[in-house]
Order: sequence, then structure tokens, then C-alpha cells
Amino acid sequence: MKTLPILASAVLSLLAACTTVPPPVIPKSPHAVRPELWIDLNRGDEVSDAEVIADLAGAGVVYVGEAHTIKRHHDLQLQLLQELFLRKIPLVLCFEQLEARDQPAVDRYARGEIDLAAFVKTIDWPKKWTNYTDYQPLCEFARAHHIPIRALNAPADTIRAVSRGGGIAKLTPELRTQLPAEIFTDDSVYEHFTNLELAMHMAMDPAKLRPVFEAQVARDETMAANIVAGRRTETAADQPRTAFVVLGSGHMRFGLGTAERVRRRDPGIVERLVILTESDEGKMTDAQKAQTRDITIAHADLRAVGRPPADYLRVLPLVALPPNHPPIP
Repeated sequence: MKTLPILASAVLSLLAACTTVPPPVIPKSPHAVRPELWIDLNRGDEVSDAEVIADLAGAGVVYVGEAHTIKRHHDLQLQLLQELFLRKIPLVLCFEQLEARDQPAVDRYARGEIDLAAFVKTIDWPKKWTNYTDYQPLCEFARAHHIPIRALNAPADTIRAVSRGGGIAKLTPELRTQLPAEIFTDDSVYEHFTNLELAMHMAMDPAKLRPVFEAQVARDETMAANIVAGRRTETAADQPRTAFVVLGSGHMRFGLGTAERVRRRDPGIVERLVILTESDEGKMTDAQKAQTRDITIAHADLRAVGRPPADYLRVLPLVALPPNHPPIP
């Protein structure tokens, strides 16, 4: 299942069809790769880096959705964070990849009281998030420039209890207190969209879909509450900070999930959604493939949401091919 590359291809085809002046014919290298560019998904047109940064600078929250294990996604996140910092935007860096209960250790690291190695050990980050090193440059940049860091996520054991134990209503009182008091699971559009993606898992059957969806919502509600709280971190001008949110794209595409729940808590907030192509890098291991089935998510399924999946799409170049690789057709 690869919805983003399909989307990127469709958008680029639309751009080509709408071009009024035929582009010059440029001989294609046998190892040519496509260029890197921004697409404004509302206008259906290419936009410059400067235009995108200027627009993001006016938002109260910027979501940069990722495929967790693609390094180039993390590289772009760092680039965007740096660009916004250079514009003197008061920022708070928000991570899905950190659990909110670890915020005291996060604060100690951000204040320079402990180094990264001690921070990682204190929260046992490798156990909670295996590719945690991909987020090190973001953390180090934030600390070096006094950007607060906010941990967003609910405890993993609580989320497992929701998904495997029959939903939020069946949590023990102790575990329930680790989630926001208000959790709204009546979200038919988001549930339909989530269930489409869950269908790729071999072990998934209809009886399990609802608890797994509620686990997703529990994450979203927890992250939304912490994003709103993180924006209130004190600034010199006593104005809310711009939340720069690093999270999986499934939590924010189409303005659903976490984004929807931030809007409920902070009506009128200006948000911007950024997604990135996988460029054939989002590959599964053989073990992961054995646990999945082929599925088709049609354009009709996605169009039913009634809005574009994000404000901006970053089209990443295909991975460069070795010299002895056959030419791209």
C-alpha cells in the first residue's frame, strides 16, 4: 500500500496536462532521477521553497508527516525547523516518538543538564522507538538554540491495553488516568480511513478493528492535548509558540487524527500539513511482508474525505542508481 507515491504521480500528471507552454525536450540520462520539488495540493501547482516557508511561518502548528524509517524525511524535517528558526519564529518541537510521561527527562536534556546519551538511557528510548537515532539531529538543534521539546505520546503499554483489551472503556482506572479525560471516538470518516489501512495486516479481522481504531484515537487525543499545552510554553512576548510536530503521516493526513483533535481544543488555530513521498524507500522486511496482505485503496476512497491530504507535498528524488544499473524506462 503506497498512497503517497500514487498521489504524487497523479498531481505531477495534472501539472503536465495544465502546462500551456510545452517544456523543452531535454535528453534523459540513462540514470536520471526526478527533481525535488514542492507541490501545493490546494492549488495543484509547484511552489518554491521560499513560498512554503513563508506560509508555514504564519501557522500556529506545522505537522510534518513521515514514514518513520525514511532518513530523508527526517532530513527535511530538520531543514524546515532550521528555516523557521531563522525567521525568528518562537517554536516548540513536538515528538510523537517521545512519551509524555518522560517529559521531566526531556526538559533536563533540553536545559543542558544531561547529554543525549544520558537522556536516551534515562527514558530507555531504544526500547520504545528503535530508530531513535534518526531524531538526534532535531533534538540537538533544538537544544542548541533553546527551542523547547515536547513529548507527545501516550504510554505504549496503555495503548496496547486499548487495542488488545477491547477498547478504552475496558481500561483499568489506573491506565485510564494516563489518557486525556475527553476522548471522542465517534469519527466515522477517520475510522473508515484507518480501517482501510488496517486491512493490510494478515491478523486483522473485523472484530479487532474497533479496539485498534480506539487505540489510534487514544494516541491522537494524547498528542493533541500535549501539542496545545506545549504551545503555551512561556515566550518573551508571552505569545503561543508555533508547534513543529514530527509524527507519522497517518496521524495527520487529510487534517484528521491528531490535527482534528488539536482544532477541537484550540478552535481557530492556523495549521499547515506537510507530507512527503516515499520515493521507493518505504520497503518492508521479509518478516513484515509475511504479516501483510495486498490491498487496494482506490482514489474514490480517498476523495470521499472531501479535502486534500495535506497543504504541501514534498516530492523527493528517486534514490540514485549505481552506474551499472539498467536505464530507467
